[in-house]
Amino acid sequence: MADDRVRGYASGLLELARAEGVADRVSDELYRIARALESSADLRLALSDPRLPPERKHGIVADLLGSRVLPLTLNLVNLLVAAERSRDLPAIADRLAALSAAERERAVAEVRTARELDEETTARLAEALSRATGKQVEIKAVIDPSLLGGVVARVGDTVIDGSLRHRLEGLRQALQRR
Repeated sequence: MADDRVRGYASGLLELARAEGVADRVSDELYRIARALESSADLRLALSDPRLPPERKHGIVADLLGSRVLPLTLNLVNLLVAAERSRDLPAIADRLAALSAAERERAVAEVRTARELDEETTARLAEALSRATGKQVEIKAVIDPSLLGGVVARVGDTVIDGSLRHRLEGLRQALQRR
């Protein structure tokens, strides 16, 4: 049931965004909002608290997103909040990104880094991931301050962990074996 709902929201949003010629931007905006929602327990609680009136929740959404996103993106977030479905937003964003990428015969790579990547690094990373997976890859970058350095990339079920933490853990295990 939930999967059908997620699929319905994602495909409906993609259709509307495509009709307005903003599919890529809406997909990117929703993806970033979903990652912010996942990383903030306070925001998740505020948007899903049944005791908080819908007007207050819409105010929070307006304060956070305001004019920084397209009306279509803002309307979907408000719709989900009003329907007490904000918890579905990450799954909808992921499904939308996958549908949008599939239309262009690409795969989505979620790339987590400690800080923002420049365009050249992003392009090189997309090329390397394309070679590694055998698919054209579309990068969805997520800043993850908990990473000390390096990159963690997920393409479908494949995770490539090039983070400094992962490398240090490997080194620690190698030293313990000696």
